[in-house]
Formats: sequence, structure tokens, C-alpha cells
Amino acid sequence: MRTSLVLLSARLLDPVTGEFLPQTALAAADGRISALGDDREMRALADASTTVVDLKGAVVTPGLVDGHIHPVTGAELTHGLDLSGCTDVDAVRAALAGAVRDLSPGAWLHGWGLDPNVFGDRPVRTAPFDAVLDGVPALLLLFDAHSMLASRRALELAGVDGPRTFDQATAEVVCDADGRPTGLLLEDAACELVERVAPQPTRAERLDRLAAALRAMAATGLTGGHVMDANGDSLDFFAELDQAGRLPLRLRVAPWCQPGTDADGVRALVEGQGRGGRLWRTAGVKIFMDGTVDNGTAWLEQPDCHGESRHAFWPDPEEYTRIVGELHRAGVPTATHAIGDAAVRHVLDAVEKARASGGHEVRHRVEHIETVPDDTLRRFAELGVMASMQPTHCCDFTRADHSDNWSRRLGEPRASRAWRCRDLHDSGAVVVLGSDWPIAPYPPLGVMAGARHRRPTRDLSLPPHGPDQALSALEALRGMTVNAAYAAGEEHEAGRIAVGHRADLTVLAADPLTVPATELADVPVLLTVVDGEPTHRAAQV
Repeated sequence: MRTSLVLLSARLLDPVTGEFLPQTALAAADGRISALGDDREMRALADASTTVVDLKGAVVTPGLVDGHIHPVTGAELTHGLDLSGCTDVDAVRAALAGAVRDLSPGAWLHGWGLDPNVFGDRPVRTAPFDAVLDGVPALLLLFDAHSMLASRRALELAGVDGPRTFDQATAEVVCDADGRPTGLLLEDAACELVERVAPQPTRAERLDRLAAALRAMAATGLTGGHVMDANGDSLDFFAELDQAGRLPLRLRVAPWCQPGTDADGVRALVEGQGRGGRLWRTAGVKIFMDGTVDNGTAWLEQPDCHGESRHAFWPDPEEYTRIVGELHRAGVPTATHAIGDAAVRHVLDAVEKARASGGHEVRHRVEHIETVPDDTLRRFAELGVMASMQPTHCCDFTRADHSDNWSRRLGEPRASRAWRCRDLHDSGAVVVLGSDWPIAPYPPLGVMAGARHRRPTRDLSLPPHGPDQALSALEALRGMTVNAAYAAGEEHEAGRIAVGHRADLTVLAADPLTVPATELADVPVLLTVVDGEPTHRAAQV
């Protein structure tokens, strides 16, 4: 067994105990940690082909894993004009004007990351930008990636001139009182009406964008991700990159199950489980139970302040329950997008019913969980359902004084039950942390920092939203190591630094458990290792 990697002079951090291991060096072979010991012992295992790195006291953690990420979609959606830094309508208008000046005649303008809070109390629509986008086909993706604004010219080219009906119950071409589109499109089915007439990148361009995005992720310390989609040719992309040695992350992929999926479709999802290669595999199924609070498509037990967010994503929620039962009996774990309290409750009810019907022991999960009442918390642990949370959404898209769009829509007390990471953890739930990139930035240190400080990333001097829901430094680290491994059923081989475990490692310039939360995101990532091979190495190591 050839030793491929030796790390010396390291501080090996155990995320279970929060303590450093007594050993100061490790060796990797065949993608696994093959030995732990001191520098002398590990040096003796190296030969001329071994990569030997002296870490000079740097901290090694198990590889950081993003519990909810969309790499293919993100690589495509984040191409174009970045609007995420705009804080008001004037800033958006100025950014659009600059982009329009650089456009070729007839070319489409693509923007992404638009925060609905820029509109303040006014409705989200294209009217404020009509003058600057006059005659320009433009698609502006809102930050939630569940909605977009289409310019008048884009709507015209797509032939969208009024309301439509969709299989997705919350999809909508938003129209004014006279039936004219406002430019706001809600959910995939509505967005696709316009997206399909816009110019599309070539397959080679898409593959290169994905490869670049994954390399950038590795440079931030990510060694893996739970991928929450497998649309189009995503699986083929992963296979191609893997076979070419260009896949720098270990990916666990959950294909979508949409409303209208028939028996053949469910059977195909079951049969597709386990497909994969060296660093990726299909495991689980992603399902949507609702949309988002910000665009009025979440499923709430009581409507929001506009009388919206009253419906499930599935026209018949019981059909969702039936499919969860089928997948459970087939041993397939589900990951359900559920943001509103009614959606979360329905998912838990469905899992409870599935478990009662027998079958395999399956680890299901709920994604997002943005607001839930007290009586829902305990059910996660009782049912063995993982809580998959994205704390930076709370940090960057809401405000402590509840003046943001999300909080205004919900009102009190629901806005005070935002991203209850602490309460879910204390109730016994396994809390997995992630970014939901491209919705929020993917660097894992930023995700862990947000779980601790809950402050706006742009200005950490601002007050936190729900500081009582913050996680400790150790709990945040577990959320991207041991808990991520447990959610994937991989706790026997991932999430810890132990002989026989995968050699997926993240090396940091400082101890993430003692660095202040507001400084954690800036800690240098010195080395990232996946399957025993460096995927990122800083110049100083």
C-alpha cells in the first residue's frame, strides 16, 4: 500500500470532543487515513512518490462538507451581473445601466443575487428599471433562485403577455389588476417560460464554469457537498470531471422529484440510487414542499401580511406523502425543501406515516426550516429527521429589527422564530450546516461563522438576528463534519480524523474553535485534501 500523503507538525482537531489528538502527524494511502503518529513515524512511511507537507503547527480538521449546495446550477446562475451588493433600487439601476452600455445590440442581460429588500415597501417588479432596460431582454434572478424579474422585451420575446396555469401550485406569472405581467416570475415553471428563449451557453462552456466553481470551493476548504439537484446533464458533468481527475470535491447528489412524478418516475429515482464514480454518487431524493417567504410562495399555517404563502408546492400534498412512503420503503432517504411552518409540519407528518408503515431505517432530512413553532422542534429527534440549516440566509437577508422583507411578511411572533438552530440542536436534532450556494456564498468558514454570530456579513458591527439561536464554535464545526457525515450515513468513514476514515481534510492557519466568530471567515485555508490528494495548497505550505 503506497503512502500518497504525509502531513507533519500538525494539530489534529477532533470535532467530537473539541480536543486535539495526541498525535502530531498522519499518513494517507488509497484515499484513507492509514496511520497516525509523530513526525518521525510518519516520515518513515514516505517514499520518493509521497507528498510530504510540513504544516508548522497548522490545525487539521476533518474535511468540511457543505450540507446543501447547487454547484451546476450555481455555476450557471452566477454568470453575469452580480447584483448581490446592491442595497437599493438606485444602486440596481446604476449597475444595470453600466451593464447595458457594454451589451452588444440584441444581446441578453443576465443578473443574479438581487435582494428583494432593495424595493423596500414597494412591490417587486421591473417598473423601476423599465427606462434603463428599454428594448433590452433581461433576466434578473432574485437571491432565492425561486423567482426572477424579466424585462418587457424578454417577456415579449417569450410570448408571455398574461397569467398562466402550472403543475407547480406556487408557480405564477405575476400580473397587475389589468392582467399585464409585472415582470415578476415565481418558481421554476414560470421562470422557464422566458429562460428557454434566452441564448444558452455551450456544453463545453458550462462544464468549464462548473470546474472553475468547484476549484474555487476547494480553495475555501470544502472537501465535499450534498448536492440538492441533478437536473439536465449534471450527473454526466460529474462523471466526466471525475474520470478526468478534475473533480476536487466529494459529491453526494440528490435528484429532484417534482409534482406530477408518476410511478415510472419514482421507480427511476429508486433505480438510479448508487450511480457514481470515485468521488461522486447519487444518494437520496430532493423534494420541494413549498417555495420561499420572500416571494410569497412558502407554505404557512397562517398567511403572510399580504395574504400570501397559503399553499403547498404540491397541488395535492397527500401525493407528496404517498411518494415519501414509497421512497422510504425502498430505503431511499429524502431531503425536502420546507421553509414555512405548515410545510415543515407536513414533511414530519409524512415521515412519521412512512416510518409507521415499516421498511428500512432511513435518515430523512428537512432543508431550510426558516420558521417553526415550539411543538415542531422535538419531532425532529423523535423521528430521526435531520435539520439542514443555512444560517447565512438569516445573517444576510434578514435584520435584527425585523425591518426586512422576510420579517415584515411573517410578522410577530414568526419572525422571532427565525432559523432556530439552537432550539433544534437542544431538542436533540442533528443539525447539518450548508450555504445553499448560489443563494449565499459557499466558503465554509463563513457558514460556520454565521451560525455563531448571526450578523450581516457586510457589516459585522450590526446587531445579530436572534442571538439566542447561535451555535457554539464546536457545534458549528460539527455541523460541517460529523453531522454531515451522519446525515449521509457515512459516520463510519467520514467526519473524524481516524485510521480507516477517508483522507478528506481541511488545514487552517488557526484553531476554528478559539478564533472569534467575527474573524473566523478570514482565517487562511492552507491546504485542502480529498481522497488523500491535495486539491488546494496555499503558497506558504
